[in-house]
Amino acid sequence: MEEQEENAEDLAPLAEGEKRSAAPPRRSIWSGSITIGLVNVPVKLYSMIYDKGIHFHFLHSVDGQPLKYVKVCTKEDKVVPWNEVIRGFEVSKNEYVTVDKKELDAAKPESDNRIRITKFVDYFSVDPIYFDKTYALLPGKNNEAYALLLRTLERQNKAGAGRITLRTKEYPALLHTYKGAMVLTTLRYVYDVVDPQDFEDLHKLKEPQKAELDMATKIVSDLTGEFDISEFEDTYMKRVEELIAQKVKGEKVHIEKPPEVEAKGLMVALRETLKQLEQK
Repeated sequence: MEEQEENAEDLAPLAEGEKRSAAPPRRSIWSGSITIGLVNVPVKLYSMIYDKGIHFHFLHSVDGQPLKYVKVCTKEDKVVPWNEVIRGFEVSKNEYVTVDKKELDAAKPESDNRIRITKFVDYFSVDPIYFDKTYALLPGKNNEAYALLLRTLERQNKAGAGRITLRTKEYPALLHTYKGAMVLTTLRYVYDVVDPQDFEDLHKLKEPQKAELDMATKIVSDLTGEFDISEFEDTYMKRVEELIAQKVKGEKVHIEKPPEVEAKGLMVALRETLKQLEQK
Protein backbone atom coordinates (compact mmCIF):
# COMPACT_ATOMS: atom_id res chain seq x y z
CA MET A 1 0.00 0.00 0.00
CA GLU A 2 1.21 3.47 -0.87
CA GLU A 3 -0.05 6.54 0.93
CA GLN A 4 0.93 10.17 0.44
CA GLU A 5 -0.25 13.50 1.73
CA GLU A 6 -2.81 15.46 -0.26
CA ASN A 7 -1.26 18.39 -2.09
CA ALA A 8 -3.42 21.50 -1.80
CA GLU A 9 -1.03 23.34 -4.12
CA ASP A 10 -2.30 21.16 -6.98
CA LEU A 11 -5.52 23.16 -6.86
CA ALA A 12 -5.02 25.96 -9.37
CA PRO A 13 -6.95 29.22 -8.90
CA LEU A 14 -9.98 29.71 -11.14
CA ALA A 15 -9.28 32.16 -13.95
CA GLU A 16 -11.93 34.09 -15.87
CA GLY A 17 -13.71 31.75 -18.30
CA GLU A 18 -11.78 28.72 -17.04
CA LYS A 19 -13.49 25.36 -16.48
CA ARG A 20 -15.23 25.52 -13.10
CA SER A 21 -13.56 22.54 -11.46
CA ALA A 22 -10.42 21.86 -9.46
CA ALA A 23 -7.18 20.79 -11.14
CA PRO A 24 -6.45 17.06 -10.69
CA PRO A 25 -3.72 16.18 -8.16
CA ARG A 26 -0.44 14.75 -9.45
CA ARG A 27 -0.02 12.14 -6.72
CA SER A 28 -2.20 9.33 -5.42
CA ILE A 29 -2.89 9.13 -1.68
CA TRP A 30 -3.50 5.35 -1.64
CA SER A 31 -2.92 2.38 -3.90
CA GLY A 32 -4.23 -1.16 -3.58
CA SER A 33 -6.96 -3.19 -5.19
CA ILE A 34 -10.70 -3.73 -5.33
CA THR A 35 -11.64 -7.32 -4.55
CA ILE A 36 -14.96 -8.91 -5.48
CA GLY A 37 -14.82 -12.59 -4.66
CA LEU A 38 -11.76 -13.80 -6.57
CA VAL A 39 -11.73 -10.80 -8.93
CA ASN A 40 -8.89 -8.36 -8.25
CA VAL A 41 -8.79 -4.83 -9.75
CA PRO A 42 -5.62 -2.77 -9.03
CA VAL A 43 -6.48 0.89 -8.42
CA LYS A 44 -5.02 4.18 -7.23
CA LEU A 45 -6.94 6.65 -5.09
CA TYR A 46 -6.78 10.40 -5.74
CA SER A 47 -8.31 13.33 -3.93
CA MET A 48 -11.08 15.00 -5.91
CA ILE A 49 -12.67 17.16 -3.20
CA TYR A 50 -10.95 20.36 -2.04
CA ASP A 51 -11.84 23.12 0.38
CA LYS A 52 -10.85 26.12 -1.71
CA GLY A 53 -11.10 28.70 1.02
CA ILE A 54 -8.98 31.48 2.47
CA HIS A 55 -6.27 30.11 4.76
CA PHE A 56 -4.56 32.43 7.23
CA HIS A 57 -1.32 32.00 9.18
CA PHE A 58 -1.08 32.90 12.85
CA LEU A 59 1.42 35.73 13.37
CA HIS A 60 2.97 37.42 16.39
CA SER A 61 1.18 40.78 16.80
CA VAL A 62 4.39 42.43 18.05
CA ASP A 63 6.67 41.72 15.08
CA GLY A 64 4.36 40.11 12.48
CA GLN A 65 6.38 36.87 12.32
CA PRO A 66 4.79 33.39 11.89
CA LEU A 67 4.14 31.31 14.98
CA LYS A 68 5.29 27.69 15.19
CA TYR A 69 3.22 24.78 16.46
CA VAL A 70 5.18 23.05 19.21
CA LYS A 71 4.51 20.25 21.70
CA VAL A 72 5.17 21.20 25.31
CA CYS A 73 5.48 18.69 28.17
CA THR A 74 2.88 19.61 30.82
CA LYS A 75 5.14 18.32 33.62
CA GLU A 76 8.50 19.84 32.66
CA ASP A 77 7.02 22.84 30.78
CA LYS A 78 9.50 22.49 27.94
CA VAL A 79 9.31 21.84 24.19
CA VAL A 80 9.56 18.13 23.31
CA PRO A 81 11.32 17.07 20.06
CA TRP A 82 9.38 14.80 17.69
CA ASN A 83 11.68 11.81 18.34
CA GLU A 84 10.45 11.79 21.96
CA VAL A 85 6.74 11.87 21.09
CA ILE A 86 4.71 8.65 21.49
CA ARG A 87 0.99 7.82 21.28
CA GLY A 88 -1.08 7.30 24.40
CA PHE A 89 -4.74 6.49 25.12
CA GLU A 90 -6.24 8.00 28.27
CA VAL A 91 -7.90 5.18 30.27
CA SER A 92 -8.65 7.36 33.31
CA LYS A 93 -7.82 10.87 34.51
CA ASN A 94 -4.10 11.44 33.73
CA GLU A 95 -3.49 7.71 33.20
CA TYR A 96 -2.44 6.52 29.75
CA VAL A 97 -1.72 3.30 27.91
CA THR A 98 1.02 3.80 25.30
CA VAL A 99 0.83 2.19 21.85
CA ASP A 100 3.68 2.18 19.32
CA LYS A 101 3.46 2.28 15.51
CA LYS A 102 4.30 -1.42 15.03
CA GLU A 103 1.41 -2.42 17.28
CA LEU A 104 -0.96 -0.14 15.39
CA ASP A 105 0.25 -1.47 12.02
CA ALA A 106 -0.35 -5.04 13.21
CA ALA A 107 -3.94 -4.11 14.10
CA LYS A 108 -4.73 -2.74 10.65
CA PRO A 109 -7.46 -4.74 8.87
CA GLU A 110 -7.36 -6.27 5.38
CA SER A 111 -8.95 -3.08 4.03
CA ASP A 112 -5.58 -1.39 4.63
CA ASN A 113 -4.59 -2.35 1.06
CA ARG A 114 -7.83 -3.72 -0.33
CA ILE A 115 -11.29 -2.37 -0.96
CA ARG A 116 -13.32 -5.53 -0.36
CA ILE A 117 -16.77 -5.23 -1.95
CA THR A 118 -19.29 -7.40 -0.09
CA LYS A 119 -22.52 -6.45 -1.88
CA PHE A 120 -24.00 -4.24 -4.60
CA VAL A 121 -26.75 -1.75 -3.82
CA ASP A 122 -28.84 0.96 -5.41
CA TYR A 123 -26.77 4.15 -5.06
CA PHE A 124 -29.87 6.23 -4.26
CA SER A 125 -30.84 3.85 -1.45
CA VAL A 126 -27.97 5.23 0.66
CA ASP A 127 -28.97 8.20 2.80
CA PRO A 128 -26.72 11.17 1.81
CA ILE A 129 -26.35 12.08 5.50
CA TYR A 130 -23.79 9.25 5.70
CA PHE A 131 -21.66 10.55 2.80
CA ASP A 132 -18.23 11.71 3.97
CA LYS A 133 -15.69 12.38 1.18
CA THR A 134 -15.39 11.29 -2.44
CA TYR A 135 -12.16 10.17 -4.16
CA ALA A 136 -11.30 9.38 -7.77
CA LEU A 137 -10.33 5.75 -8.43
CA LEU A 138 -8.02 5.32 -11.40
CA PRO A 139 -6.72 2.08 -12.93
CA GLY A 140 -3.53 0.54 -11.57
CA LYS A 141 -1.57 -2.02 -13.58
CA ASN A 142 -4.63 -3.74 -15.08
CA ASN A 143 -6.65 -1.41 -17.31
CA GLU A 144 -8.76 -4.29 -18.62
CA ALA A 145 -10.16 -5.25 -15.19
CA TYR A 146 -10.84 -1.60 -14.36
CA ALA A 147 -12.71 -1.00 -17.63
CA LEU A 148 -14.79 -4.16 -17.16
CA LEU A 149 -15.88 -3.19 -13.64
CA LEU A 150 -16.59 0.40 -14.69
CA ARG A 151 -18.81 -0.60 -17.63
CA THR A 152 -20.58 -3.25 -15.54
CA LEU A 153 -21.46 -0.74 -12.82
CA GLU A 154 -22.65 1.75 -15.44
CA ARG A 155 -24.81 -0.90 -17.14
CA GLN A 156 -26.30 -2.18 -13.88
CA ASN A 157 -26.57 1.30 -12.32
CA LYS A 158 -25.31 -0.16 -9.06
CA ALA A 159 -22.81 0.78 -6.37
CA GLY A 160 -20.52 -1.56 -4.47
CA ALA A 161 -20.55 -1.44 -0.67
CA GLY A 162 -17.32 -2.25 1.14
CA ARG A 163 -14.56 -0.90 3.38
CA ILE A 164 -11.30 0.98 3.04
CA THR A 165 -8.61 2.03 5.53
CA LEU A 166 -7.17 5.52 5.03
CA ARG A 167 -4.35 6.58 7.31
CA THR A 168 -5.51 5.47 10.77
CA LYS A 169 -9.23 4.88 10.24
CA GLU A 170 -11.35 2.24 8.54
CA TYR A 171 -14.37 3.59 6.67
CA PRO A 172 -17.47 2.04 5.17
CA ALA A 173 -17.28 2.97 1.49
CA LEU A 174 -19.41 3.12 -1.63
CA LEU A 175 -17.84 2.32 -5.01
CA HIS A 176 -19.81 3.97 -7.83
CA THR A 177 -19.41 5.70 -11.18
CA TYR A 178 -19.23 9.40 -11.99
CA LYS A 179 -18.65 10.98 -15.41
CA GLY A 180 -17.06 7.89 -16.95
CA ALA A 181 -14.84 7.02 -14.00
CA MET A 182 -15.02 4.94 -10.84
CA VAL A 183 -15.11 6.92 -7.62
CA LEU A 184 -15.13 5.93 -3.96
CA THR A 185 -17.18 7.73 -1.35
CA THR A 186 -16.26 7.10 2.27
CA LEU A 187 -19.22 6.90 4.63
CA ARG A 188 -19.85 7.77 8.26
CA TYR A 189 -20.82 5.03 10.70
CA VAL A 190 -24.38 5.02 12.02
CA TYR A 191 -23.07 5.97 15.48
CA ASP A 192 -21.33 9.05 14.02
CA VAL A 193 -24.66 10.65 13.05
CA VAL A 194 -27.10 12.20 15.52
CA ASP A 195 -30.77 11.30 15.08
CA PRO A 196 -32.55 14.70 14.91
CA GLN A 197 -35.55 13.16 16.67
CA ASP A 198 -33.39 13.00 19.79
CA PHE A 199 -33.66 16.80 20.05
CA GLU A 200 -36.50 17.78 22.39
CA ASP A 201 -37.24 20.95 20.41
CA LEU A 202 -38.66 18.89 17.53
CA HIS A 203 -41.28 17.36 19.79
CA LYS A 204 -42.63 20.82 20.69
CA LEU A 205 -43.44 21.93 17.13
CA LYS A 206 -46.84 23.51 16.53
CA GLU A 207 -48.77 22.70 13.38
CA PRO A 208 -48.95 25.71 10.98
CA GLN A 209 -52.25 27.33 10.04
CA LYS A 210 -53.75 26.38 6.66
CA ALA A 211 -53.35 29.91 5.26
CA GLU A 212 -49.68 29.98 6.22
CA LEU A 213 -49.10 26.54 4.75
CA ASP A 214 -50.85 27.45 1.50
CA MET A 215 -48.74 30.61 1.04
CA ALA A 216 -45.50 28.81 1.93
CA THR A 217 -46.39 26.05 -0.55
CA LYS A 218 -47.00 28.69 -3.26
CA ILE A 219 -43.59 30.29 -2.56
CA VAL A 220 -41.82 26.92 -2.85
CA SER A 221 -43.73 26.18 -6.08
CA ASP A 222 -42.81 29.56 -7.61
CA LEU A 223 -39.12 29.12 -6.72
CA THR A 224 -38.87 25.53 -7.94
CA GLY A 225 -36.31 24.86 -10.71
CA GLU A 226 -33.39 22.68 -11.77
CA PHE A 227 -30.41 22.54 -9.44
CA ASP A 228 -27.18 23.95 -10.93
CA ILE A 229 -24.16 23.96 -8.59
CA SER A 230 -22.33 26.47 -10.82
CA GLU A 231 -24.85 29.13 -9.78
CA PHE A 232 -23.29 29.16 -6.31
CA GLU A 233 -20.13 31.04 -5.38
CA ASP A 234 -18.34 31.67 -2.09
CA THR A 235 -19.05 35.40 -1.77
CA TYR A 236 -17.29 35.58 1.59
CA MET A 237 -14.05 34.23 0.09
CA LYS A 238 -14.38 36.68 -2.82
CA ARG A 239 -14.78 39.65 -0.46
CA VAL A 240 -11.83 38.53 1.68
CA GLU A 241 -9.69 38.24 -1.47
CA GLU A 242 -10.71 41.79 -2.44
CA LEU A 243 -9.88 42.96 1.10
CA ILE A 244 -6.40 41.38 0.90
CA ALA A 245 -5.83 42.91 -2.55
CA GLN A 246 -6.71 46.35 -1.15
CA LYS A 247 -4.27 45.91 1.72
CA VAL A 248 -1.48 44.75 -0.63
CA LYS A 249 -1.99 47.94 -2.68
CA GLY A 250 -1.93 50.02 0.50
CA GLU A 251 -5.48 51.24 -0.04
CA LYS A 252 -7.67 52.32 2.87
CA VAL A 253 -10.24 49.71 3.82
CA HIS A 254 -13.78 50.96 4.45
CA ILE A 255 -15.80 48.74 6.75
CA GLU A 256 -19.51 48.87 5.99
CA LYS A 257 -22.04 47.31 8.30
CA PRO A 258 -24.70 45.21 6.56
CA PRO A 259 -28.19 46.76 6.67
CA GLU A 260 -30.37 45.54 9.50
CA VAL A 261 -33.21 43.28 8.44
CA GLU A 262 -36.58 44.42 9.69
CA ALA A 263 -38.29 41.81 11.82
CA LYS A 264 -41.76 41.03 10.43
CA GLY A 265 -44.56 38.76 11.43
CA LEU A 266 -44.81 35.42 9.62
CA MET A 267 -48.00 36.22 7.67
CA VAL A 268 -46.67 39.66 6.62
CA ALA A 269 -43.37 38.15 5.48
CA LEU A 270 -45.19 35.43 3.48
CA ARG A 271 -47.47 37.96 1.73
CA GLU A 272 -44.59 40.30 0.86
CA THR A 273 -42.49 37.42 -0.45
CA LEU A 274 -45.33 36.29 -2.72
CA LYS A 275 -45.79 39.86 -3.93
CA GLN A 276 -42.07 40.13 -4.81
CA LEU A 277 -42.23 36.86 -6.76
CA GLU A 278 -45.29 38.02 -8.72
CA GLN A 279 -43.46 41.20 -9.77
CA LYS A 280 -40.53 39.27 -11.30
